[in-house]
Amino acid sequence: MKKFLLVAGIVLSVIACNSTPEGYTITGDLRGEVENGTAVYLKTNGENNQPTDVDTTTVENGKFKFEGAAPIPQLHYIFVDQLPGYTPLVLENGEITLSAQKDSLPFAEVKGPLQNTIFTNFTKKSKDINERAMSIQEDMKNASTTRDEATITALREEMNELREEYQSFETDFIKENPNGLISALLIERTMATRTATFEEAKAMYDSLTPEIKETNAAKKVSEKLEELRKKEENAKSTDIGATAPDFSAPDPSGAQLSLNSVKGKLTLVDFWAAWCRPCRAENPNIVKVYEKYHEKGLNVLGVSLDRKEEDWKKAITDDGLVWNHVSNLAYFNDEIAKLYNVDAIPAAFLLDENGVIVAKNLRGAALENKVAELLN
Repeated sequence: MKKFLLVAGIVLSVIACNSTPEGYTITGDLRGEVENGTAVYLKTNGENNQPTDVDTTTVENGKFKFEGAAPIPQLHYIFVDQLPGYTPLVLENGEITLSAQKDSLPFAEVKGPLQNTIFTNFTKKSKDINERAMSIQEDMKNASTTRDEATITALREEMNELREEYQSFETDFIKENPNGLISALLIERTMATRTATFEEAKAMYDSLTPEIKETNAAKKVSEKLEELRKKEENAKSTDIGATAPDFSAPDPSGAQLSLNSVKGKLTLVDFWAAWCRPCRAENPNIVKVYEKYHEKGLNVLGVSLDRKEEDWKKAITDDGLVWNHVSNLAYFNDEIAKLYNVDAIPAAFLLDENGVIVAKNLRGAALENKVAELLN
């Protein structure tokens, strides 16, 4: 009987050690005088990265508590009413503790399960590098005051080396912590700041654990990678020498009009909008070239990135744009713009009679010279 009880105890102990917590508890300890009843907010990033309330509690005798369940780890923030700053932490199931001076929330000590441990390790190293950067900036300020050019040059070199060190630190941290939520967030940042190529970002994403790939942060990375993949493919398909992709969209009457149906001996696909001043400034030049060379085979298809139908139609009339036009009235979310990798306007593609792109983004005299060369 004793042997059975011993074995049963061991089994229960193993189960307890390996069970996953079903919910989270955040216990906060604020040092300093904080009035009882002071509101404490648990927030996360909502639309447009604006803080959104998740839960609210109050301070009692310098302490507060949040309880709930976190299906996936996600970055959250603790705000305390009337106190400056906030404390970031990873909301994950398990016991999370927060300890801070009431006026130093950004420097709170956070302890918790795996994700918060990884996050804390990152913030400590990041803080160390940032402090070194601030010290260099202060030294540079002093050197500028005394006009010590030699010191300024040396400090600039030191700052550049520190930037490279920080970039390497983040990349290495991602590789060493594929099971960390912060790694997914860092990949997202490297893509936003373009400090990593598509191939580098994809390799870092691929290294993440299946659990982290289920987080919102990693899903955003995956979506962005897919966008970049399509963008690279579209860029190749709209290079000079490539056959321009066909498309169709509503014309001003609402009827569908395709590129292939309006191609001439030479066709200018012109991306523009009523709100785009450089586009409107270029329109008289296109009108002049069109009037001069239309009978020789030049056609123009305007693709508007307007939002409002009335603005689009008015600009066509006001500028005397007598050629064919289409628009999905979708701004830069327009599928044709994405297909042609257009993220700024004016943008234009000149096609030969076979639809092959022979020139891009010609304006002013350059447009007329190229058209003349191809049609005369």
